[in-house]
Amino acid sequence: MHSRSPQYDVLIVGAGIAGCSLAHALSTLPRANPLRIALLERSLAEPDRIVGELLQPGGVNALRQLGLEVCLEGIDAIPVRGYCVVDDGKSVHIPYPRMHEGRSFHHGRFIMALRAAARRARAVDIIEATVTNLIEDDLKEGIIGVHATRNGEKEMWLAKLVVIADGCFSNFRTVVMGDNGAKSTTKSHFVGAILEDAVLPIPNHGTVALCKGFGPVLLYQISQHDTRMLVDVKTPLPSDLKAHILTNIVPQLPSSLHLPISVELDKDRIRRMPNSFLPPVPQGARKGVVLIGDAWNMRHPLTGGGMTVAFNDVVMLRTLLSPIEDLGNWREVKRAIHTWHWSRKPLSSTINILSVALYDLFGADGESHSNQAWSGLNACSIRRRTCSTSHGLFQIFRMRW
Repeated sequence: MHSRSPQYDVLIVGAGIAGCSLAHALSTLPRANPLRIALLERSLAEPDRIVGELLQPGGVNALRQLGLEVCLEGIDAIPVRGYCVVDDGKSVHIPYPRMHEGRSFHHGRFIMALRAAARRARAVDIIEATVTNLIEDDLKEGIIGVHATRNGEKEMWLAKLVVIADGCFSNFRTVVMGDNGAKSTTKSHFVGAILEDAVLPIPNHGTVALCKGFGPVLLYQISQHDTRMLVDVKTPLPSDLKAHILTNIVPQLPSSLHLPISVELDKDRIRRMPNSFLPPVPQGARKGVVLIGDAWNMRHPLTGGGMTVAFNDVVMLRTLLSPIEDLGNWREVKRAIHTWHWSRKPLSSTINILSVALYDLFGADGESHSNQAWSGLNACSIRRRTCSTSHGLFQIFRMRW
């Protein structure tokens, strides 16, 4: 049976941010014989999500290193030049340092551009199939492939290295990590809607609105006419989310947003996504398989750092896997995974910690916490200090992610 199954060097489960960029990156490695890569995705239709829509400058830079900056073109993406934090009519402007720019966009359009780039890549097969389980070797020490359903038929795909990139709701995280895995924690949800022709306090800037007694609200333009609104709602969720937003949140937002929000909530459904934290733990105990992206490491999306981490991870993995002639040599692959785990920490740990710290600051309950957060933001904005982690939380917020 194995002899009749498709054989690949790398099999990637999930054609999202991490999966598509990794497939493209590995296809560009300078090798006499290009790697044969399979990219399996349950549905190749354009996805519809409320997160993964703001790419920080550090993510844009990583995308450029991967030769994928073209994916930001032709999708009506919006330049992002910093943030504006507002609270009760007051605002603080937080521009990116040194004129750097991020991009914001409809998530689905960006994913389709990444998939198109992966499809054009050398020796990459994109397959619409639902992976049902991982295949163990005869000794049950490692993973050698997957079973997946395509067009109603169960098929087998084999590979020297299996990469799991199936996102925050990963079906295979526990199988790969076993008892070594960490458990994700969820303290709140983002409730999302798209506002039409909304006017933000500062154009081409993300807006973080502080709401007394409730979590923060994040707004950013994702196309010429569309602005994403994400309302942080702590668990347990209210039974009527629309009423909660209209009664408790909208009155605390800039008046220019009141009508677009009311119109949108009247005509369309609202969506929600859990805001989860999952710390990265060392991998390599399970032979032949590795996790990447949100399947392995998550942080609160308030700072929009997830895609930046994912693209920088792919940059590192491309470099570390490049000299390995045979990806079936687990000793060498495991060494590369170990190096990646520690090499990524300066960036990923900063973003992970920042996301939690800023959420705890902006989403803290009580008047004194809100005043403390506002005073710190205002003081730092006035001083305009050079970005450095040693200058505290606000300076980290202004780092070139």
